[in-house]
Amino acid sequence: MATTFKFDLIQTIALAAVILFIGYGVRRRVGVLDKFNIPAPVIGGFLFAAIALGLRQSGTMAFEFDTTLQTPFMIAFFTTIGLGASLDLLKKGGPQVVMFWVLASTLAAMQSGLGIIVAKALGVDPLIGLLSGSVTMTGGHGTGAAFGKLFEEQYQLTGAVTVAMAAATFGLVSGGLIGGPVGTSLIARFKLTPGRATPSPLAARAENASLDAEIDTETAGEAPTAYLILQMLAVILVCMALGGMLIKLLPSNITLPAYIGAMLVAAVFRNVAEWTGVMKISSRTVDDLGTIALSLFLTMALMSLKLWELLDLAGPMVVILTFQVLMMGLVAYFVTFRVMGRDYDAAVMASGHCGFGLGATPNAVANMNAITEKHGPAPRAYLVLPMVGAFFIDFSNSLIITTYLNLVRG
Repeated sequence: MATTFKFDLIQTIALAAVILFIGYGVRRRVGVLDKFNIPAPVIGGFLFAAIALGLRQSGTMAFEFDTTLQTPFMIAFFTTIGLGASLDLLKKGGPQVVMFWVLASTLAAMQSGLGIIVAKALGVDPLIGLLSGSVTMTGGHGTGAAFGKLFEEQYQLTGAVTVAMAAATFGLVSGGLIGGPVGTSLIARFKLTPGRATPSPLAARAENASLDAEIDTETAGEAPTAYLILQMLAVILVCMALGGMLIKLLPSNITLPAYIGAMLVAAVFRNVAEWTGVMKISSRTVDDLGTIALSLFLTMALMSLKLWELLDLAGPMVVILTFQVLMMGLVAYFVTFRVMGRDYDAAVMASGHCGFGLGATPNAVANMNAITEKHGPAPRAYLVLPMVGAFFIDFSNSLIITTYLNLVRG
């Protein structure tokens, strides 16, 4: 019988920190992982989980972790998303940003609906379909781990986090594979060429503010000081506390994840603070704190994965995810391109939408880079898509997922 090693709270978070940076080291040395923008917490966490699986199966040893801090880190991350939902920023981005946000949110609703329908047709739990829908396709690893944990704890769905992480990784790779061909095909078919628009400084800000950004990436904005970090941390903690109180006030027949309340309170706080001028929210500091919380949360979630729980669900998952990839390609080619203007920038956005809708904003930017390096700049695309990915889509996607969750489990 395998010896079980138990890690207390401090030992668990320390191990997570080490595994996170092992993930960074592996990613820098394995080109294919960097090419598809696989997050470092995913690399390190999956690697440890695979080693733990081998040790368990051989009867050598097993691990048990104290993951008490996992939920607070998750709520803190989504609170920073709420603090990024600025109506002033949305207005500065113009109608194209609003249009793409609506388009991306509509796709998220379609992904969740498709996942549930296919799951029911295959005879598996609809929550597996939801996890293989916008939870991981539009939401990526962060949203996937958050809802996977919710499904395991509140709905006793065994292996939910493992399913979510596998689906999110499948989506990341698929989004990187289909984005280039979609954009290139549109450019060739309609003989599109770059315009002469001037790049907007908001594009760089939005791209750098992506919550999937690497820890060692310098983001735009004022360099954080100890006082500024403490001030923003206090704002995040207060929003988390008020959000928890808000959730408790809701009727018992409405199911909301713990972080939704904090995210909504944070969004209200951000916009009231901007409107009244009572406090300036430092986007750079908030993004940095969000990235730290997400990285540690993801690493803790992944290193404690029980990979053996994935075996029975592998077949249905592949079917659901294949449908998701096909739908994403069709939407990008026939809808995104037309809605966003039927021009060169729209074709680049269609390419980026494949990475965005199946993985994460960095994947979208990588897809667009591959197109623009060959065919020329697309400044409008670099303003619109990263801004929606960095500041808005996680907010609307969380509400969409929660709506479907209440319908499925209502």
